[in-house]
Amino acid sequence: MSDDDLAALMDASKPIPAMWLSYGTPMFATPQENAERAWERLGKKMGFKFRTVLAVPGKGQTFFTAEPSPENVK
Repeated sequence: MSDDDLAALMDASKPIPAMWLSYGTPMFATPQENAERAWERLGKKMGFKFRTVLAVPGKGQTFFTAEPSPENVK
C-alpha cells in the first residue's frame, strides 16, 4: 500500500464527535465503521478481500497480506 493509502486509512480511523439524534440514533459513523469502509475501498482498488487483511510483523504499517478478490483470481 502507498503512503497515501495509509494516510487515508489513518484519517478514517480518527475519533469523531459523539452526537445522537432522537431515539439514540448516532449522527456520525463510528471510527470502526469509517475504517472498515476505507479498507473496503483499498481492497477494491488493490484487488483483495478487505476482511482478510493481516499485518506482516516487523515490516511496517504499509505491508499486509490478504486473500485476492474472486474477480482477480485467474
